[in-house]
Amino acid sequence: MSTIGEDRVRIDFNPSGSHKVDDIKAKSAALIDACNQMKLGHPNEEARRCAAMAELRYEEAATWAVKAATWG
Repeated sequence: MSTIGEDRVRIDFNPSGSHKVDDIKAKSAALIDACNQMKLGHPNEEARRCAAMAELRYEEAATWAVKAATWG
């Protein structure tokens, strides 16, 4: 069973077999999961919103980092 972070970065999708891609995705998934835990466990609505925005940006950052790692 995968975590929400692993699902969002598509942890198992790495057609290039790049170790850099694996590393980027694993670290990004962990950050997304950490934010998700904060979001789920926090009583403050604004804090949950901030955690949700961070999740989105980590997901976006993973996409751009993978693109950079596989360039050329």
